[in-house]
Amino acid sequence: MRRKIVVAVPPVGRKPSRLHVGLLSLAASVALSAAPGAAPAFADDPTAGAGGVATASAEVTLRKGDRGRAVRRLQRKLGVPADGVFGPQTARAVRRFQRRNGLTADGIVGPMTRGKLGLARFSSADVRHPPADAPVDGGDGGDSKVKLPRVLREIAQCESGGDPRAVSSNGLYRGKFQFSRSTWKAVGGRGADPANASEAHQDRMALRLYRQQGVAPWPACGSQATS
Repeated sequence: MRRKIVVAVPPVGRKPSRLHVGLLSLAASVALSAAPGAAPAFADDPTAGAGGVATASAEVTLRKGDRGRAVRRLQRKLGVPADGVFGPQTARAVRRFQRRNGLTADGIVGPMTRGKLGLARFSSADVRHPPADAPVDGGDGGDSKVKLPRVLREIAQCESGGDPRAVSSNGLYRGKFQFSRSTWKAVGGRGADPANASEAHQDRMALRLYRQQGVAPWPACGSQATS
């Protein structure tokens, strides 16, 4: 029900006092704020409502260190191992996707990135965020525990930029160290495609190959690497 606001108006011919002018301005402001369809303007921030207070409809974002079903959904869309842990490999895949789609490559999956991926909104029940002071573990096979010599680290950067999902333009060379399928099989790699193996397994196979043949399997990048 709309409340009627009555303001005393001075008789015709009498100059209105400052008090009357102030009351008329106040009445106009109240009437406008009560008009049907009027709504306060909020900043375009999915995590905040009026005054920056979080709302029930706040967007759930994903970032490095998160875990849960929402992370697995994201990983399946990105084509990385879906272990439910947002680790370094998932973060790299997110940034790569963002760059390819003209988004800010910050590694955070907010509404823009989620929309481009074609994912429905994430539920807070499907993700566990780490405490602010908790260390982030590797997860997703991306935090390789294999200690590589400097020469192999340089070869990986030269061959693929350190990307375990990299595939050459002709499709022949695959993964972080750009194995051919035949070399991968010969050295004992698991699975048919090196680019589908975990980063740690690719590191182990590259180290085994390096111990057997040195830098010969990588003639171009091996010649540039520091031995």
